[in-house]
Amino acid sequence: MVVWMLIRMLSMSVDLAMSPSPNWRDLINSSWKDENYKRTVVACFIQAVYLLELDRQENRKEENGLAPKWWLPFKYKLIQTLIDERDGTIFGAILEWDSYSALANFVIIRPSGAPRVVLALRGTLLKGPTIRRDLEDDFRFLAWESLKGSVRFKQTFEALKAVTDKYRSSDICVAGHSLGAGLALQVGKELAKQGIYVEAHLFNPPSFSIAMSLRDVGEKVGIIWKRFKSMLPSGSSVTAEQQQQQRNGLVASTAAEIKWVPHLYVNNSDYICCRYTDSVTAAQDESSGIKDMAAPVVAAKLYVLSKGKQKFLDAHGLEQWWADDLELQTIINSSKLISKQLKSLYSLPTPQQAPAGLQQM
Repeated sequence: MVVWMLIRMLSMSVDLAMSPSPNWRDLINSSWKDENYKRTVVACFIQAVYLLELDRQENRKEENGLAPKWWLPFKYKLIQTLIDERDGTIFGAILEWDSYSALANFVIIRPSGAPRVVLALRGTLLKGPTIRRDLEDDFRFLAWESLKGSVRFKQTFEALKAVTDKYRSSDICVAGHSLGAGLALQVGKELAKQGIYVEAHLFNPPSFSIAMSLRDVGEKVGIIWKRFKSMLPSGSSVTAEQQQQQRNGLVASTAAEIKWVPHLYVNNSDYICCRYTDSVTAAQDESSGIKDMAAPVVAAKLYVLSKGKQKFLDAHGLEQWWADDLELQTIINSSKLISKQLKSLYSLPTPQQAPAGLQQM
């Protein structure tokens, strides 16, 4: 299976390297404003991280490596690799807009919509040198729905924070696939708590954990208890109208604070990420007895790919996201899971503004 994947990666790398560079008219018009184009390029950057680690394992140098072919056509350069200090494997990379390379194609400025810096994170790579630490973080997420205890979380957060200290956060993008998407989501959320909002693109993020399942059980018990309490006589002086006014005030204040909107790409046939397609609807809220007014206003762009029944490796694979014939359904603010994951952002005090005078281009 691994040999087949390597052959397929090599074939796609060669095809991409032979494709013509974008001309100046394309760049002035800025294909980066096209969501499909941006999704394709960001997915290619994540593919480059997988190949950086495979290049390392196969002792391939920069001149004959496979990874550079996945960022050079888009006029980016590698400025840093994120290396797991426990085993020396590459799990992430930071790419920056290469103005000198662009200038060779008569591109004077960075196209509108193109990020200045992209931090890309790969997912699990089932090969000898990487499998132990990758699976360790997989099981960490499975157990706790968190990667904060991971060495990789600390390294990624520090690397991304260093970039945001140098450039405007609006010029920075963090992206990941599978395990890397889970890591990117949590690092991006941690920065958002500090008032730093970077663009985030998350492909096939993990959506299941034991902690999550136990929490769901606890919520169901809470629903039953609330229904029971509602049937008992109440001595409360707070009227239903006052409660509704309080909820409306919470919605208004929360909606005004929404600033971080991650982009999630999921496939309905991928059982690792499919829980993100569970929607929050008014009917569900009423039937469950929950009046959680904050959850629906948590913002995220969810792109759902439905191709009928697919094999797991196809549904979870990264290569599906740079296909030209994708028909994606875009949903905003209706993922029950992402609402739960990001809800804590909007119960925090207003963060301080980032210092002015950051470099920009």
